[in-house]
Amino acid sequence: MEFLWSPWRYRYVSGGNAGRQSDQGCVLCAIRDARGQDREALIVHRARRSFVVLNRYPYTSGHLMVVPYAHVGTLAEAPPEAAAELMDLTRTAEAVLRNLYRPDGINIGTNIGSAAGAGVEGHIHMHALPRWVGDSSFATVVGETRVLPEALSLTWQRVRGRFAARQEGGGAARSV
Repeated sequence: MEFLWSPWRYRYVSGGNAGRQSDQGCVLCAIRDARGQDREALIVHRARRSFVVLNRYPYTSGHLMVVPYAHVGTLAEAPPEAAAELMDLTRTAEAVLRNLYRPDGINIGTNIGSAAGAGVEGHIHMHALPRWVGDSSFATVVGETRVLPEALSLTWQRVRGRFAARQEGGGAARSV
């Protein structure tokens, strides 16, 4: 591996939160505030400090995001109770996806900051998405096109039902 040194860029990369969104223009805060419109907002579950929402532009069917209500940009900024619930709901999302889709694997993670791939800067969220061996095809890799076998409305209905069933059965997901 070769290294290219560019010390003049230090000021840019150490510039702090210049590109960080406020909660005024945050898409995740707008989704959070869509009370009474969970179907339209694609929210499948609301808990005390976080909610679970379908990714409107999913990589695969069942692509979920677990989002704290608090507009915080990092896990370190999240109140301890919110961070704990975020992980608890992510665990529930994993179980729901395994049960519903029977994937070969699941990607779970977060991207903090645009340099790390965050599409929404300033509001932390966890991704949970089912994966299958061979789910990256020519269309995905070369054509930059995703082929989804299920409409978002059907995914919403199925995933929301599983979260509700877990809640009724005493599972980890608890709503507000």
